Amino acid sequence: MKPDTPNLGLLEGVVAPRILAAMHTAVAEYQRQGIRYALVGGLAVGAQGWPRATKHVDFLVDESAFERRPGGLVLLKVPFEIDGVPIDSLAPRADEDFLASERDSAVSSDGVPVIGVEALVYMKLKASRMRDRVDVIELIKSGVAPEPCRAWLSRHAPDLSSRFDELVEIARRESEG
Repeated sequence: MKPDTPNLGLLEGVVAPRILAAMHTAVAEYQRQGIRYALVGGLAVGAQGWPRATKHVDFLVDESAFERRPGGLVLLKVPFEIDGVPIDSLAPRADEDFLASERDSAVSSDGVPVIGVEALVYMKLKASRMRDRVDVIELIKSGVAPEPCRAWLSRHAPDLSSRFDELVEIARRESEG
């Protein structure tokens, strides 16, 4: 059953302790540098109700996470790997202001802001890998209400609504049968 708010405690016993430790180390570094961030990806899926194993940690960050140098060189101000665990720092595209506001209003669990489920579904639909589609299906099966996600998508990414509806239908069929 989907928790009312994100709960990183759902990851205990599912996600390797070194992955969770890397997440907390990255969080401390983002905080130290004053970088705005929110947890996304597989760990956020778990905190939103469908815990699953993952081998890396994803964050949605603001532009202050990157240092731009002459010649187009972009440096990441936080580690991209911690104890062998890849840390992905993702910034919203210029046309994704809505993601920046979602990042900034993320609800904290265990001191880590976790992006809202509607924006998480958007990011999963946009990625469009099989793992991402499965994450959306399993989130719905775990109790995520489709209507708020559908309304959010209609405001911010109507082109993804039909893909979402297909996954909702798959989740419905799998839950029934």
